Amino acid sequence: MSVETFPSAEAALSHRFLLDYPYEAARLFEAMPASNAAALMAVQPPHATLRAWEALAPDVALAVLEKLPEAMARHLLTEAEPVVAVAVLTQMETEERATWLGRLDPEVGKEIGELLAYEHDCAGRLMDPRVSPLRTGMTVAEAIERLRQIRRDGLRELFVVDDEGRLSGRIEVQDLALAERDLPLVDITRRVVAFVSDLDPREDVVEMMQNHPITVLPVVNVSGRFIGVIRQAELMTAVEEETSLDMLTMVGASPDERALSSPMFAVKKRLPWLQINLLTAFLAAAVVGMFESTIAQFTALAVLLPVVAGQSGNAGAQALAVTMRGLMLREISLRHWPAVVGKEAMTGLVNGLAVAFTTGLAVYVWSKSLALVAVIVLAMVISMLAAGLAGALVPILLRRFGQDPATASSIILTTVTDVVGFFSFLGIAAMFAPLLAAGG
Repeated sequence: MSVETFPSAEAALSHRFLLDYPYEAARLFEAMPASNAAALMAVQPPHATLRAWEALAPDVALAVLEKLPEAMARHLLTEAEPVVAVAVLTQMETEERATWLGRLDPEVGKEIGELLAYEHDCAGRLMDPRVSPLRTGMTVAEAIERLRQIRRDGLRELFVVDDEGRLSGRIEVQDLALAERDLPLVDITRRVVAFVSDLDPREDVVEMMQNHPITVLPVVNVSGRFIGVIRQAELMTAVEEETSLDMLTMVGASPDERALSSPMFAVKKRLPWLQINLLTAFLAAAVVGMFESTIAQFTALAVLLPVVAGQSGNAGAQALAVTMRGLMLREISLRHWPAVVGKEAMTGLVNGLAVAFTTGLAVYVWSKSLALVAVIVLAMVISMLAAGLAGALVPILLRRFGQDPATASSIILTTVTDVVGFFSFLGIAAMFAPLLAAGG
């Protein structure tokens, strides 16, 4: 028998093993240095190593890829599932990633490049893709050895994946350190509290953080593969940005504007909403103009008019803030609108009655006119009831028509509350004009 018989037989067995048992092969590759794994893969046909390479943890797959011959590395990136290639390439620095994409066929490189380009406000942009998951079939000793190979600081929580790389659980580092070495890893694996998709918007990331006591949020791709984590610092940044974004859009400012943006950029973003606000101000002024003769006859109305408008504006802003928060945190949806509107209407009515009572006493002490008291009391109740309704309906209607409920909602609400407040107060005053003229 020739001496070459044994090497050829070993290669044939390895070839069949890679084809028939890719997940088991991946576990063996992960347990050895990347250079050894690459050397074993390099002597096999590229199609035989593909499935085993796809099954590797992303950090191991990258380490092996960098040590393979360039032709085989290109073949693996080209033929692998796009989500696998993306998971590997996201762990590279930007320049290195561009180099690898340039080595691929232009069509393939373009496709993978588009998948790598996450939108600026999605979970994929916030995540750290440099993850090293553990396998469900490992023992504690094998998991500890895997961590020694990783040599990464700051690990407090580890994530466990199945043979296909899908997220299946989490492990506290303390539990791993205290467990018996021959214990199956599954015995100390805990349930994943929360996770997000890489394409989920930043709002969902913020919601997850607010609803769950977590410091690390795992990220999965469309096929459920674990591809990264969003850490505490990024979670806090997402919360701050989401809060500031809502503050900006509610008043018609652009979310793209920064404190040190150029004046012309700020003007470009703000001026359209200021022009719209000017039109709504003229609308409110037109309502006042309709009752010009009434105001000229009873000057006390001009003194009390801002009181009604101010109180209704405050009531509307409260209802708007609560409804906005409910929509942003997914506490309510469009189907909850009757309950939300009903609650805000009742709140506005009760608050209106209470504020109207206090206002009526003050107006009576000031004017000694029961007719003027009646006008201010009725107008206050009506305007605060309408403000509560508007504060709930404005964001819900914007969401219903496919718009961001934060977009200029405060401008719309201010217009509604001013017009209703002015019209109710001056309209009632016109109705009570004979009593006011009599000094009653």
